Amino acid sequence: MSTTISELSLSPAYRLAQRSLASWLEHGHSGARRAAFIARAALSGLDATERSRIARWLAWLQVAAQSRGAISPEGRIQRLDATLHQAMQDALTRLPGQTVVARTGNHRRSA
Repeated sequence: MSTTISELSLSPAYRLAQRSLASWLEHGHSGARRAAFIARAALSGLDATERSRIARWLAWLQVAAQSRGAISPEGRIQRLDATLHQAMQDALTRLPGQTVVARTGNHRRSA
């Protein structure tokens, strides 16, 4: 057994909320209402710290979508929960390495 720092332990409510949000984001339009209801119900069980963690996770998802040129989850998150969307925007500004180029998607291409 190692004596180093243990992995971040996540509550069952957090894991449920993260799985529900991921499922809702992956569904697209088919089954979106039911998945949105499940995601909202799961989000209601989170405390402030866990909501902050979910917002940071969503901010990373947005960065990943922008870097791939995919559709950002931002609009869907805003329709799902406005306060979560605002927390996601706040988390996005605090992510490491966020420059104007990274946020706007204006990536330079090398020869």
